[in-house]
Amino acid sequence: MYNKINEETLNILRKILGEDSVITDSDDLEIYSKDYTENLSFFPEVIIKPENTIQVSEIMKLANGLSIPVVPRGGGTGLSGGALAIYGGICLSMERFNRITEIDKENFQVITEPGVITQVLQEECEKQGLYYPPDPSSKGSSFLGGNLAECSGGPRAVKYGVTKDYVLGLEFVTPTGEIINTGARVLKNVTGYNLTQLLIGSEGTLGIITKIIFKLIPLPKYKKLMLAAFNNIEDCARTVSKIFQAGITPSALELMENSAMKAAENQLGRKFPNSEAAAQLLIEVDGNYEESLFKDIEIIAEIVTENGSYDVILAEDNKKMDELWSLRRCIGEAVKSISEYKEEDTVVPRSKIPHLIKGVKEISARFGITTICYGHAGDGNVHVNILKDKLDDKSWESNLETAIKEIFELTVSLGGTISGEHGIGYSQKNYLPIALGKDEIMLMKNIKKTMDPNNIMNPGKIFMD
Repeated sequence: MYNKINEETLNILRKILGEDSVITDSDDLEIYSKDYTENLSFFPEVIIKPENTIQVSEIMKLANGLSIPVVPRGGGTGLSGGALAIYGGICLSMERFNRITEIDKENFQVITEPGVITQVLQEECEKQGLYYPPDPSSKGSSFLGGNLAECSGGPRAVKYGVTKDYVLGLEFVTPTGEIINTGARVLKNVTGYNLTQLLIGSEGTLGIITKIIFKLIPLPKYKKLMLAAFNNIEDCARTVSKIFQAGITPSALELMENSAMKAAENQLGRKFPNSEAAAQLLIEVDGNYEESLFKDIEIIAEIVTENGSYDVILAEDNKKMDELWSLRRCIGEAVKSISEYKEEDTVVPRSKIPHLIKGVKEISARFGITTICYGHAGDGNVHVNILKDKLDDKSWESNLETAIKEIFELTVSLGGTISGEHGIGYSQKNYLPIALGKDEIMLMKNIKKTMDPNNIMNPGKIFMD
């Protein structure tokens, strides 16, 4: 299907990029063969590190002409195998696209390259009193380009939306090498098809993003954070909708079950307040008027207490808030360190969260597997980690796929879908027909074929082969 890379091709790549930007060392290839997805490993034949859009364009023209697959790679923090070189070929690292070009304080915009780390962009904007809200748990290492590829969200999506809600325009290179500019530095734009949004969430299968125009918002002046402990996880989950029904939209609303908190404690070596609770809600509110935030906190405290919370803690200062957030943000990595695992990224209408969690626990009990649930309850995005734990190899191998299928079928039956922010990538593509019909999938495949006629752009992702 694809051609292998020979010495002649390597020499052309060196001519385009320079000697030090074309890497074939086996140790480097091993590093770039993995991301954060379970135990998957696929070696590329070569790693390249372009520095500008013209170089990317020349590389894509070369690869398309020679039928060599190209896999774009950001920070390597993906959770669905989206940056893995399934068919070998070229791993195109965007790490040298690491410049913030302009912060436009007057128009609340920033122009940046995709290799900038998410947290770096946030901190630079905050120095100007501006706010870029999307904050995936990997924000300290994930690249903005990868955030766009997966349409990342994070805890604050509940109030502020996800990555796609902040992108005004892009520059990207097509699989055949054309340089395309989409969108504009304006807040209203219906000039032709919305190619900007087509690229966001396309998981690197339609092109390589080389420049991003983000809109920003004013940085909120105050934040308050509280932690509510429950003796019952279903009571905890049911409380989520009650908070919104009271007219309050938190800036973050996270659910953590007991085993998730215990994993975080083990990972960081310190205690979580009320970590004996069956589940807890981490609730943040923000705004420009501190007195109104205290009023929101009072209302939320009343609601969670009326719905079964036995203790509510208010973080009084930034240090305490940072400690609570560090515990929450390490849960994903901590849970994965327990045993072999599969992480699912289910999302349902938030009123259905109790039904989802109850169903997940029933399915896992039936198959004898361990599940740990946590995530962004405010927008219905529950991460379901399925752990091998003490299960024997035979039972794990024979039951895992069926259990995942049932969890996804349950999710869709509740009006949800199978990925909220991690993407389909390589690891979930076999389950895509649970969420989408044949006609929808065929339309997506036709878009892919139009933009990538030789299927060289991150092949083996999203769709079954």
